[in-house]
Amino acid sequence: MTSDPSGTVALAFSGGLDTTVCVPLIKEEYGYDDVIGVTVDVGQPEKEFDEAEETAEELGLDHYVVDAKQEFAELCLQSVKANGTYQGYPLGTALARPVIANAILEVAEEQGCSALAHGCTGKGNDQLRFEAVWRASDLDVLAPVRELGLTREWESEYAAEKGLPVEGGDGGRWSIDTNLWSRSVEGSELEDPAHVPGEEIYDWTQAPGSADPETVEIEFEQGEVVAVDGDDQDAVSLIEDLNERAGKHGVGRTDTMEDRMLGLKVRENYEHPAATVLLTAHEALESLVLTQEERSFKTQIDQRWAEKGYEGLIDAPLTKALEGFIEQTQTKVTGTVTVKLDGGQARAVGRDSEYAVYSESAASFNEEAVTDDITQDDATGVAKYHGFQSRLANRVAQNVAAKQAEAATDGGTDDGEN
Repeated sequence: MTSDPSGTVALAFSGGLDTTVCVPLIKEEYGYDDVIGVTVDVGQPEKEFDEAEETAEELGLDHYVVDAKQEFAELCLQSVKANGTYQGYPLGTALARPVIANAILEVAEEQGCSALAHGCTGKGNDQLRFEAVWRASDLDVLAPVRELGLTREWESEYAAEKGLPVEGGDGGRWSIDTNLWSRSVEGSELEDPAHVPGEEIYDWTQAPGSADPETVEIEFEQGEVVAVDGDDQDAVSLIEDLNERAGKHGVGRTDTMEDRMLGLKVRENYEHPAATVLLTAHEALESLVLTQEERSFKTQIDQRWAEKGYEGLIDAPLTKALEGFIEQTQTKVTGTVTVKLDGGQARAVGRDSEYAVYSESAASFNEEAVTDDITQDDATGVAKYHGFQSRLANRVAQNVAAKQAEAATDGGTDDGEN
């Protein structure tokens, strides 16, 4: 914050409690002249934009809406190449934040703003993800909820006192974040790790077993999803359709204890039907076309990429370097995968690729030889060497232990005579 703040602040605006109370606080506590609200569309429900617009109107707030769905959808599909998951669930909110932050920064610069602001707390990840982008600019960065130490209880009382337009209900009880790739639900009773949530927390997925099983065919070209059941769609439509289709089967639910960047462990519930299907299909195709060494090493690369993605650092030099390796492996990830949707699960049940590192005759139990010049008997020598060093190490350790035991026994029978 500058010592003599003035001008206009661009606020990441959702119309929820946190960002609504930020509007007057930025003027009262920070001394800025004006605030504009910026809402970035990365696939939220239409009602959220309606509510944000209504709230902005009641606040007398100039409100800008930026459509970034296509950009975000393409980033999500790029993350599939890296099998982008963090601690077992697909990256959604984390990937959306840099897209949102960049869009807000562009509006702020276009409107001649002197500062940027968000309504994140000091306990979560989003403050870091937004500010990683914003602090590369020349604009000041404000975080009223964090910097003023606000609680939701205080915010509710402040909103009531000021007559601010804040809706209650489940939207206030839980903290819900929705985009094309995932929907997260946290807060209230869900903060108790022992609490078993009911079906009411879910919106994208029906209870597993509600629909008859079905299969879906995913086609890839060099690691990129190009078609579903032969239908070539743009990234947004493809994700939306798969979300609906897989969601009917209860696919894509994750209830996890997540380790945040600041070290806090939190309970999170996620829905991500399309992401689950596409990630399942991609990993299945990689298992067919990549060598054992490539698969093993790529697991390490993917994990590191996911960590950078989780941190919101998708443009970091390390991230780009990791993507160099990933892109090289994807040159062979071309083919189709059939995925079965049933009972809350997405399972790869068929794979096909011209790059398959697979020989049916070599692997078949019905064929005597492996190839023309390799027979099963050739494995005898391999079997003799396999585990040799381990067996030798164990034998040496046993011999040393036996000698030590013998020495201890001899010492124990010494009667003290010279």
